[in-house]
Amino acid sequence: MATYEKHYCWSVLLRLFHWMFALSIVFLVVTGFYINNPWTNTMIEGSASWPMAIMRYIHFVAAYAFSAAVAIRLFLYFFGNAQERVWDILPITRRNINNLKKTLLLYSYISDEHDERLGHNILAGLSYLFTFIVAVVMVISGFYMLYPEAPFWEGWGVMLFGSQQFARYLHHILMWWFMIFAVIHIYLCIWNDTKEPEGLISSIFTGAKFKHKA
Repeated sequence: MATYEKHYCWSVLLRLFHWMFALSIVFLVVTGFYINNPWTNTMIEGSASWPMAIMRYIHFVAAYAFSAAVAIRLFLYFFGNAQERVWDILPITRRNINNLKKTLLLYSYISDEHDERLGHNILAGLSYLFTFIVAVVMVISGFYMLYPEAPFWEGWGVMLFGSQQFARYLHHILMWWFMIFAVIHIYLCIWNDTKEPEGLISSIFTGAKFKHKA
């Protein structure tokens, strides 16, 4: 019988980021769909308290939580523990390149070899890094639409997006990435947890994973 030992891998700050990020996305997507295409009686849309005003308020509060989560992750990419830093998930070392190859073979059912890592596998890490970059674009485009006349945001917004309409279009299109990513992310977490008893899902609550005892 295989023996496992418990290893600390995710800091409290990383776990805080994860849940702030996940929950804010849920609220942002739901309210974003409503803001884009209200489905209530248009006769009451002009109300100061219901329903568009409330949806916009929730969207803005969730957006600030989302922005704070992005800032936390940026900090951890450079100052987090060994598993949380960006260098741990970039395919720039032989170990990381081998892990990327083995993960691709494992996920495509070509191989059963599991390359055990305390942190993210490289494929997952790269997908999280891409999602982080998309999140930064969402934050910038969102604040540009929120403060279109502020000199700072107006200058940067025009330079980056050209117009508010394009920023709004990009904001909407990128929203779909988070929904697609969430489905794939949850599926692969469950898949990995059933394949290898490392405590992948519980680790985002406890901060600890399990590795084969040497």
